[in-house]
Amino acid sequence: MKVLINILVIGLPILFAITLHEAAHGYAALRYGDDTAKRMGRLSLNPLRHIDPLGTVLIPGLLLLTGSPILFGYAKPVPVNFSRLNNPRRDSVIVAAAGPATNILLAYLSALLFHFLVFFPIGAQTLLQEMLSTSVLINVMLAVFNMIPIPPLDGGRVAVGLLPDVVAVPLARVEPFGFFIILGLLFIPYMLGFSFIAWLVLYPVRIIIDFISLLAGLS
Repeated sequence: MKVLINILVIGLPILFAITLHEAAHGYAALRYGDDTAKRMGRLSLNPLRHIDPLGTVLIPGLLLLTGSPILFGYAKPVPVNFSRLNNPRRDSVIVAAAGPATNILLAYLSALLFHFLVFFPIGAQTLLQEMLSTSVLINVMLAVFNMIPIPPLDGGRVAVGLLPDVVAVPLARVEPFGFFIILGLLFIPYMLGFSFIAWLVLYPVRIIIDFISLLAGLS
């Protein structure tokens, strides 16, 4: 029973947050001229088409088990051919930002749903409250983490699109190694008793959650 409750409270918000994040990239790319995701059958809200065993299951699970102060995960990246966008440099920024923006929207909608808990039985209210709280936290955390300016994170692609070439070109060359840099920043400092990423992520996460709570009328 406890495992099932954890799946509902933690697993479902993570699954929806990651799935809609990736779908947003695909829909934004289609809007600005690239139909690659649509042609490959990845323009979908079906979570099964986006689940990555490592990024959607293993890494979040390890972070939970090790008591990490932040939670990070990812789905199979939706394929985007940036050269097919109408204005590749400008539109690549929009496509990259669409994922984190969707997570912030989901966090806000989750906060608004707190107002409807009174219509549910007392027993269900507790479970739904935990699920919505998790949804707000997970979505804001994913948005902030993904905006760290290291390719292939969305923040890295936004930075490459906005910065002058003298900075953008060397930054873009980091992308093949970006995943390993991110894993190193996640796990190595934490194992040594200090988490640089936690410090970088948690402070803005708290500010954004406070702001969302204010907008949703919860504080």
